[in-house]
Amino acid sequence: MSAVDRLAYVRRMIAKAEAEHGRPAGSVTLVAVSKTYEAEAILPVLESGQRVFGENKVQEAKAKWPALRERFPELELHLIGPLQSNKTAEAVALFDVIETVDREKIAREIAKEIARQGRAPRLYVQVNTGEEEQKAGIAPGEAVAFVARCRTEFGLAIEGLMCIPPAEEAPGPHFALLEQLAREAGLSRLSMGMSGDYETAIGFGATAVRVGSAIFGARDYG
Repeated sequence: MSAVDRLAYVRRMIAKAEAEHGRPAGSVTLVAVSKTYEAEAILPVLESGQRVFGENKVQEAKAKWPALRERFPELELHLIGPLQSNKTAEAVALFDVIETVDREKIAREIAKEIARQGRAPRLYVQVNTGEEEQKAGIAPGEAVAFVARCRTEFGLAIEGLMCIPPAEEAPGPHFALLEQLAREAGLSRLSMGMSGDYETAIGFGATAVRVGSAIFGARDYG
């Protein structure tokens, strides 16, 4: 199957999951995760109508997306990988959505760059639902208070929450936890679910799913 064929399949599965869980048709945004893929691999997916994409690294995205945006100006680009403070200016300039606000230093730097550039990406707080030491994200017990601080101290309009459940655990409880935290924080947007579990995530209220290998194929990290 080509990437275009796999994209069509993923879209059908999202529509099926929406219907099965009583979600309105089209209520779940598909973020096609294009990290590690060059522009020529992404282009057929763009030409098939996909307009929302996710990237993990600022520098990689900066190398390929400005030229693609010239051809497809309605693109929406999400940063879904950890943001280093020294890359904040570039991230605010390039991305339409930053899903990985995960500590006060980054919140402060984003606020500074929004004020300086006059450009305000939509923002999600990343929650480390599994409290894994090696993974970015704010601890679940601190998430609601952190969202409040982002609003009051830094003037940031947080749109939603994002999580990446532990690979070795069932994702459902983590999705349920994120949904609960979002309700407590007064947020309605949930970015959760990847290639192996996006249908499950839709059942728990995901409003965006981040799907990469199920569209572009297995990645070669060598």
